[in-house]
Amino acid sequence: MEQFTTIPHVDKPVSRMFFGTQSQAMCMGKDSTDVLDSVIDAGIQTLDTARVYGESEKVIGKWMELRKNRNDLVILSKGGHPTFFGKKRISKKEICADLEQSLRYLKTDYIDIYLLHRDDPAVDAGEITEILNELHKEGKIGAFGGSNWTVERIKEANAYAAAHDLIPFEVSSPNFGLAEQVRDPWDGTCVTITGDAAREDRKWYAETKMPVVAYSSLGRGLFSGKFTSADVSHIKDYLDRAAMQGYTSEENYERLRRCETLAKEKNCLVPQLALAWMYHQPLNVFTIISSTKTTRMKSNLEALNISLTEEECKYLNLED
Repeated sequence: MEQFTTIPHVDKPVSRMFFGTQSQAMCMGKDSTDVLDSVIDAGIQTLDTARVYGESEKVIGKWMELRKNRNDLVILSKGGHPTFFGKKRISKKEICADLEQSLRYLKTDYIDIYLLHRDDPAVDAGEITEILNELHKEGKIGAFGGSNWTVERIKEANAYAAAHDLIPFEVSSPNFGLAEQVRDPWDGTCVTITGDAAREDRKWYAETKMPVVAYSSLGRGLFSGKFTSADVSHIKDYLDRAAMQGYTSEENYERLRRCETLAKEKNCLVPQLALAWMYHQPLNVFTIISSTKTTRMKSNLEALNISLTEEECKYLNLED
């Protein structure tokens, strides 16, 4: 698979692999110049961030100002996240406030891809579509869409856009990966397109070819390669609470074991194989990956060059 492709209303090539900036260091505002430099060195020029990721946007903004490379990068950011107490924040006032703050922190006047981090089904999808089109017309955002939005709500928004000659949602960021999300990592706010229950959703994404920017591509560390299937009795030593809640199951442990077996046969690494599986799905997939090591980011990119047969894909996903 090619490393770069296009997304409507983004005027630069978009890398199939996004660099995720929700690391503890970046969220705390620590200087990450070396890490971000290494990402560019690895060949990735698309960054994933969000208003709710602490100081991450500030760190990126300072780095871009230092390197004077804003126009070389594709920035995806997200707004409209609920409050800590669960109050939904999908209104024109709150969407615009989040966007303006993101623009200030990123030290830019536009964001290439802007997603609403969560949905509020009580707000009419047409109203939301109007707001995002207005922001696009003002030049503040390029492509837009939703993170953790259901297919049904995206359909509603896009039906309204079609009826009113507006730009539709063009990007979606649900959970997707070889690891099935068996429970919601954050207690009721996540949308996944893994597992049998989401079969029709995946079919819709395959038919529409809407870009799927998949978060937790490696099962939030389950397929990181930092431990093996023989270590799952001590898995709490490797994964955080959200990963433990969302991705630990006997079926996922078996997927990990099969990854290890096939990776040995193909002379590649477990994370490379898990990512390669994603790129072999009939979806327009982009993966979000985070690492502090240049060698690991370059290694992850090798997933784009790994070939898998249909039988191997089924084997990895317990479909044989």
